[in-house]
Amino acid sequence: MDDQNKNLILATVLSFVVILLWYTVFAPPVPEEPVAPDTISQTAPAAPALSAAVPDTGVAATAAATELAAAPRIAITTPRLVGSISLLGGRIDDLSLVGYRETLAAGSPDVRLLAQVGGTDLTAAKPYYAVYGWSPAGGLAAEAVPNARTLWTAPAGATLAPGKPVTLTWDNGAGLTFTREIAVDDNYLFTITQTVTNATTAAVRLAPYGIVARHGIPSTSSVYVLHEGAVRMSDGKLQEMKYKDITKLDPVPAEGLADVVAVTENGWTGFTDKYWMTTLAPMPGQAFTSVVKYVPGSDIYQTEARMPVLDVAPGTTASAASMLFAGAKEWEAIRAYEKDAGIDRFIDSIDWGWFYFLTKPMFWLLHWLHGAIGNMGWAIIALTVVIKLLVFPLARKSYVSMAKMKELQPEMEKLKERSGDDKAKMQQEMMQLYKREKVNPASGCLPIVLQIPIFFSLYKVIYVTIELRHAPWFGWIRDLSAPDPSSILNLFGLLPFAPPEQGSIFFIFSLGVLPILLGISMWFQQKLNPAPADPTQKMIFAWMPWVFMFMLGSFASGLVVYWIANNTITFIQQYTIMSMHHKRPDLFGNILEGFRKKPGAPPKQ
Repeated sequence: MDDQNKNLILATVLSFVVILLWYTVFAPPVPEEPVAPDTISQTAPAAPALSAAVPDTGVAATAAATELAAAPRIAITTPRLVGSISLLGGRIDDLSLVGYRETLAAGSPDVRLLAQVGGTDLTAAKPYYAVYGWSPAGGLAAEAVPNARTLWTAPAGATLAPGKPVTLTWDNGAGLTFTREIAVDDNYLFTITQTVTNATTAAVRLAPYGIVARHGIPSTSSVYVLHEGAVRMSDGKLQEMKYKDITKLDPVPAEGLADVVAVTENGWTGFTDKYWMTTLAPMPGQAFTSVVKYVPGSDIYQTEARMPVLDVAPGTTASAASMLFAGAKEWEAIRAYEKDAGIDRFIDSIDWGWFYFLTKPMFWLLHWLHGAIGNMGWAIIALTVVIKLLVFPLARKSYVSMAKMKELQPEMEKLKERSGDDKAKMQQEMMQLYKREKVNPASGCLPIVLQIPIFFSLYKVIYVTIELRHAPWFGWIRDLSAPDPSSILNLFGLLPFAPPEQGSIFFIFSLGVLPILLGISMWFQQKLNPAPADPTQKMIFAWMPWVFMFMLGSFASGLVVYWIANNTITFIQQYTIMSMHHKRPDLFGNILEGFRKKPGAPPKQ
């Protein structure tokens, strides 16, 4: 086996294996039963466990749900959000995203982000909400501060809207008055200002906090290349933690199963899904304690932002402000909050992956092309052209080398006949031939090696960025983030039955138009490469386009569009270079020759 074929086989097998690993789907395991209890420390106050405030099992759960359902609410109405705030606990627990529908079907409801405990109108939704409060310190009784079961008051008819904040009020009856002002902008950012006024004759100590809580593990994509779970930034350090890892946290004294990080200046913490996110973000420069926690027994996942303890003298007022992002992970919105609101490195909340140094600029360019062209499918093709132009100087040498290798095929066949079964002699003479003709067989692997990180980077962009969700191209391609919906099994819609759905065992055979074009484009590109001398290698290469056609057929349509465009442009570049290098390849003649030649006849050169 010559070095060129070894290298090509190795590069192809490696790329095939890596792609399979990246696309492997792992079902999340059932969380282990935690045993550590949750407690409150008076010296370093912790936010109270929500399992104690709002039980989710048994009679207590029913009572809590009934109480929450009966509590008055304040409507939320913005250009991007619709929902309500419960005056019981002042929790933000009802939020849907205007403009983002669950599916492309007519009448599909808006995506619901936050859901209340005991809600009756939530289809398969688990409670997911943000709640704020105060932790007592310095001997202050727990009953003296508001918690998740406190009933706040608000002005009659109040509605939260951009430029129209609402103020909640609670008087503890013992000289402390608490207010909570909630404001929201035109997109997805809430600003919560918590204030306490001390009308007593003694100083009090207490600390404000914010919590984002999820009851149970949400329905996730369970894909290896995608992070879903807790995400936080702590003084420039990004940390991602999957739900199964949160249940395995080590017990922390006075905390339970938790991971506690002291943030000295800038940070944020929350939960991220594939396209949506809910994040607590203290004000820039604000020190706080960042906590990721699992509450035993109640199956509640929490992220917390605890502010430092405040000393409030008699007759004075103290305040603490923080931000809450609850919405879609739109690149422009998140980037604006990083630059304008000062949320440190907030753009990293988008899962850019291992090749972030390629993914970030690639998405920026795709976003710009989309704005200029107005269609994401054509923007992907334009991005492919730009990428091919950028890597062409490196790829040109490999194309020239493959053109020379193609010309050396007759000489290699003669060497094979002269050497017979003497592999060592054949290898030695082939090396001499390569040296004499100044051909580097290893350079033929360069295009494959270059394409691997580019392929994964674009795969990441297409898979995780919301700008491609439900983005149409033309005709039947209405969602570039989903597989091609057409199917060869029903003759692309001509037969009166639906193709297998994704996830079905028969889906892999339900090839659409795009996967078939992908296989054809790979086959045409392969015809320009020198054929392996070894029959086994030749058979592997012959099957490769069709194996990739089935494997990549279930990928997002946007990725398949990129791959077809990439193969087509590569074919044009390589065909042109080979035509300039002595002679034009007789592509169609070689194809027809394969059908006409007699068994045992040598291939036409």
